[in-house]
Amino acid sequence: MRKHIGWVAGATAAVLVAAGAITYAVAEDGDGGGGSGLKVPSADGADAGFARDMAVHHQQAVEMSYIIRDRTTNTEVRRLAYDIAQTQSNQRGMLLGWLTLWDLPKVSAKPPMSWMGMGDMPERGDGSLMPGMATDTELKKLGTLNGKQAEVFYLQLMTDHHKGGIHMAEGCVAKCTVAVEKSLAQGMVDAQQSELTTMKQMLTERGAKPRD
Repeated sequence: MRKHIGWVAGATAAVLVAAGAITYAVAEDGDGGGGSGLKVPSADGADAGFARDMAVHHQQAVEMSYIIRDRTTNTEVRRLAYDIAQTQSNQRGMLLGWLTLWDLPKVSAKPPMSWMGMGDMPERGDGSLMPGMATDTELKKLGTLNGKQAEVFYLQLMTDHHKGGIHMAEGCVAKCTVAVEKSLAQGMVDAQQSELTTMKQMLTERGAKPRD
């Protein structure tokens, strides 16, 4: 129980730190509104679309990381999962914070990825709303595995998740107009590509490989 509290406290603290920096970052970028007279992103544009979609995408990565924490005692995997949970909780707080500052909705009637011109892309279904996202069935399966089996499945799921997240973040780098958000998206690309390399090595060590 104490370990659970530590994980939650760490992720919560990260979000609070991010929240403290949100206003400054957006104001510096000239898109904070608040009477500045500067243009706020549109509800249907890439900036808002990326913020909404990536917040959902990140939430699942956090969920998977909490699941694996309870399914293995391996220090290496638990450390990776903790880093992913903390980082993506932090980033999710920033994305939702920007939507609040822009006074834009956190949900949209349009399909996910519409801001990337991919709104008509068929979904996997079963809770998998965007590229890389696990299905509800896969999440339930992860929660039934233990030890090495759980580690391999988590690493495979998170590899798929990162690949989808990188694709989305690259879309923001190309299409978003708010400089601080483009910078955050590029940081996601760089960090998750590095983690993909790490996870591939961890899978190899366990006699497994990423799913094709």
